[in-house]
Amino acid sequence: MITTTARLARSITWASSKQSYITARLLADRDLADDCLRAYAYFRWADDQIDIALFDSQERTAFIQRQKNLIDKLYRGERPGELSPEEAMLANLIAHDRTPDSGLRSFIRNFMSVIEFDAYRHGRIPSRHELAAYTTCLATAVMDGLQYFIGNGHPYPKTHDRNLAVTGAHITHMLRDTLEDLSTGIINIPAEDLTARGLGIKDVNNEQFCLWVREQVELARYCFKQGKTYIDSLDVLRCQLAGVWYCARFECVLNAIEQDGYRLRADYPARHSFKVWLEMARLGVVVTLKYINRRIRAYLFRFGHPAKLNTKLNYPSYHLK
Repeated sequence: MITTTARLARSITWASSKQSYITARLLADRDLADDCLRAYAYFRWADDQIDIALFDSQERTAFIQRQKNLIDKLYRGERPGELSPEEAMLANLIAHDRTPDSGLRSFIRNFMSVIEFDAYRHGRIPSRHELAAYTTCLATAVMDGLQYFIGNGHPYPKTHDRNLAVTGAHITHMLRDTLEDLSTGIINIPAEDLTARGLGIKDVNNEQFCLWVREQVELARYCFKQGKTYIDSLDVLRCQLAGVWYCARFECVLNAIEQDGYRLRADYPARHSFKVWLEMARLGVVVTLKYINRRIRAYLFRFGHPAKLNTKLNYPSYHLK
């Protein structure tokens, strides 16, 4: 069963997100790579059930309740007999959880809250508070998962800026999907902002809507700037790389939105382009050089070579072009 769920997780992840697959295979701890893929694949499947497969609100409610009950049972050490192949991935994942109150447990529970919010918001305009809580759950889940699967057990700092990069990514994600989501009854604009600007949910070409988009882009930029300071401070190179690559997926969308004068598109295919992959490779080199430089400087300081502390490697800009 473990081999079967690992194979299924690889298949789902590869089909859905090449970057997530590569990140798990290259950067996750070797003994946690398959669990990293299970985590992504299970929630990819759950999200698709809510967004695509289940049209009726009662079906969505029943699905969410079943998954929440399953998580509770699995963490109590129970394993129900009737599991779908995708639910078996979750069962294997939880069975491998290393410690009580781990980053994995937080990842699973927070991500399930994200899925649950998506299940219940079809056709309803959310409040600013609801969308903020939604983003907080997503950002917490991603960072807890990242630091569970990469450098497990490392004492990562829990500073105020820890989740800001993912917050910026989620703000961008909602902007990116705004037009597509509207067609399925999902609204990414707070009710307060619609009222304050005199907008309807479909007034996406209105100048007031473009001003709102601009504010969201500026907020996302700020979150990325502050959040990448945290990522840059981490002692685990693999976690740095995963964080920077995660940001890069969304910063190219911000670039496109700015170039379009803050008018949103239905799709942003450029984020899958060869140019973006090349840019991510460049970022990988930059982050690695910075990491090596910092380690050299720390070594020189430790062994008493202050005269050499001004030595710097000549690396290019860290930020996405």
